Amino acid sequence: MHWTLVIPVKPLARAKSRLADTADDGLRPGLALAFAQDTVAAALACPGVRDVAVVTDDGVAGRELGALGARIVPDEPGGGLNAALEHAVAAVRAARPESAVAALNADLPALRPAELDLVLAAAAEFPRAFLPDAAEIGTTLLAASPGRELQPAFGLDSRARHRASGAVELALTGVDSVRQDVDTGDDLRAALALGVGPRTAAVAERLLIPGQ
Repeated sequence: MHWTLVIPVKPLARAKSRLADTADDGLRPGLALAFAQDTVAAALACPGVRDVAVVTDDGVAGRELGALGARIVPDEPGGGLNAALEHAVAAVRAARPESAVAALNADLPALRPAELDLVLAAAAEFPRAFLPDAAEIGTTLLAASPGRELQPAFGLDSRARHRASGAVELALTGVDSVRQDVDTGDDLRAALALGVGPRTAAVAERLLIPGQ
């Protein structure tokens, strides 16, 4: 099974506010873009991924991620993350109704294509499946097999919400790079320890990160 990944990217000026103790206002937009670029590049290199659709209304993000090979879907609903994902999935399936789709976070700068491939292969065994984040509270990937609705429930306690919706939680080892999203300085240190992509590494060199 080959997948279309849908990756939401919020306006860069508003992204990653919880990193204020690590990156100032001038650096955070570039850091958020670097996260997304490294995530998209790794996703496109994954054998199980057919293509990537980025849903965003940010012009800079759209231009830079489109240059990597992602399809850009405008966030026409403007109704938040879950509405954006549903809109992007509908756009994908308008062209290929039987597509297997998966929503993937844009802040996975340490993402490894081989680890993502393991997660997608496991997800293919179920109608809907999800992978919890490293903190075991949120979700980094939510997958829906062909003919199944995605039913995204991202946000506060999304791990519990996706489980309650009937999606199967994937209990996998050796896929740390797919679980390590970055919201806080501690998250960024954990991602750097795993080994981030080149764009994140370049921006991170300009940060003062205690304990790095």
